Amino acid sequence: MTQADVFSEENLAIVRSRIGSPVPRGQQFNEIATRDAIRHFAQGYGDVNPLWRDDAYAGKTRYGCIVAPPLFLYSCDPLGIGPAGMGLPGAHGLWASDEWEWFRPVRLNDRIVAEEKLADLREVTGRFAERLFNQIGETIYRSSDGDIIARRLMTDRRFLRYPETEKGEKRDKYQDISRHKYSREDLEGIFADYDKEEIRGANPRCWEDVRVGDELAHVVKGPLVLTDLIAWYIGVGPAPFIRAHGIRLAYDRKHPAGALPDGLGIPDTPQRAHWDEEFAKSIGMPGAFDQGNQRITWVSQVMTNWIGDDGFLKKLTVYLRRPNVLGDTCRCRGKVVRKYVENEEHLVDCELWADNQRGEKSATGVATAVLPSRGKV
Repeated sequence: MTQADVFSEENLAIVRSRIGSPVPRGQQFNEIATRDAIRHFAQGYGDVNPLWRDDAYAGKTRYGCIVAPPLFLYSCDPLGIGPAGMGLPGAHGLWASDEWEWFRPVRLNDRIVAEEKLADLREVTGRFAERLFNQIGETIYRSSDGDIIARRLMTDRRFLRYPETEKGEKRDKYQDISRHKYSREDLEGIFADYDKEEIRGANPRCWEDVRVGDELAHVVKGPLVLTDLIAWYIGVGPAPFIRAHGIRLAYDRKHPAGALPDGLGIPDTPQRAHWDEEFAKSIGMPGAFDQGNQRITWVSQVMTNWIGDDGFLKKLTVYLRRPNVLGDTCRCRGKVVRKYVENEEHLVDCELWADNQRGEKSATGVATAVLPSRGKV
């Protein structure tokens, strides 16, 4: 397909006609926050917080039971083409950002219903492709009794799948990125940083003790290997495209533009850009790279580690700036930029970012947390 085919006025009009309409619900990977589902999700991104996995520990907290990490809700997304990826066959999608707001935690055995709709489609400019569109989807996560647990706005950047432009030019935005080689000393330094991670846990972090400028303890992820991606998919689910055998064939027949031949001519998923070096390069990436929701979850762990069991992550927005290719090491960090009281909640705003070993920011973000106060009984 050419750019004119993919982004024809007819195709754009079809997508825009769906803005605001509910997306037909697909089967969710997780519908119930079981003990196993929560543990598998936490294992998938390397989070050992006992609040997510230890019954005896969690039973002594204010929740009285295991609760799920905030972004466990990624594993509750329907396994169809979501609102931020619907339409525009032949266009690839890259996760650009997520904006989350939570109204309560997910508790053990909560039944979750995810409702999706397309919120917007807008053309943007950038170096990566001649035409870029931000396709924005909204997901509301409800409990079985109708309470809203969280709301998310996800931005998917859509572009012509293959990097050669109609003028024969190649995309070169990420040509400077190459796979990193580590010395033994480099690896020992990274592993030592893992040992320095801090989980606040049962020790309350009171609002009165926080100061603007305070640094949040880091979270290290990497060096990224294919095993990390496998672990992530085990916990979060296969997203829309990872299906097996006859189930995959049925899906490919329904969505033929997503069945892309591999080097042997066998149709396979476009999601393989995350583990297939050659396919990743064919769409203009420097090589196989992490999943967008995976990195956003890494960044969220900076907050959940820092706020402790008595805090609550209220809002999180993360922008994905550059890909983390296999071999990259990500150090997620943060600092306090504001503290205030609003609607009787004691709030702290934090700036967040993720640096790679090249000194580049692969993600930036902001978060708001509710902290306990000594002035409240």
